[in-house]
Amino acid sequence: MSTTHDTPPPQRLGPEHWTELLHVRLERIEGLLAPAEQVSESERPAWQRRTRGEQRWAVMAALLVAVWVQWTLPERFSIHPHWLLPALELVMMAALWVAHPHRRIEYQSRLLRVLGLSLAAAVSLANGWSAVILVRDLLHGTEGSNAAALLTTGGGIWLTNVIAFSLWYWEWDRGGPAARALGTRQHPDFLFPQMQQEGIAPDNWEPQYMDYLYVALTNATAFSPTDTMPLSRWAKLLMSTQSTISLLTLALIVARAVGVLQ
Repeated sequence: MSTTHDTPPPQRLGPEHWTELLHVRLERIEGLLAPAEQVSESERPAWQRRTRGEQRWAVMAALLVAVWVQWTLPERFSIHPHWLLPALELVMMAALWVAHPHRRIEYQSRLLRVLGLSLAAAVSLANGWSAVILVRDLLHGTEGSNAAALLTTGGGIWLTNVIAFSLWYWEWDRGGPAARALGTRQHPDFLFPQMQQEGIAPDNWEPQYMDYLYVALTNATAFSPTDTMPLSRWAKLLMSTQSTISLLTLALIVARAVGVLQ
């Protein structure tokens, strides 16, 4: 004897179910299309938020080295009078200190900005003049009879060139050191490795002058970016200019020195 069980007919879904399902779908779509919530100030990396300004001792030390090299170069490599630009650079350094007599660079003003850029321009002008005279004399064969003197002079000009471009990178990246401390600009001109990956640097890491000096040094030796990439057009132009100057100077100096030694 067999028994049969009648299967109940499938239950039809009412309009309330479809209305609820539609609401869920719409909320999901709105969540995908809505802009992401603004990240709070404390959750941003240090280089994107307001922080304490960096100490000025490193950039001052580099400037003093540049002034000393310019002062010790032979007079024929300097703009006459020989003491003019080194003295002017020292005066501008003193003016920066008087205008903002603090260890940290945390105050932004038009005067400080103009003085900082003028100081970088003065260092670049003095060193550019020396580099042009050196290259001209090397091409004409009037310089380089003494290999030791040639290497010393060429090395000093090359070193000052590194310092000069490090000042430009430091002064222009995201508006300069004061603007970086205030966090007024979010888009960097230079992408450092610490900005790309979490956990490889302290939470309070942000670029300071020594980082830009390293960028200038590696660009002058490798003739191209190494671990730090230029993002803006002006940064690419500056790094290309520095690479070209460094390559031309080193190639002529080394070639002449080898010829003298042989």
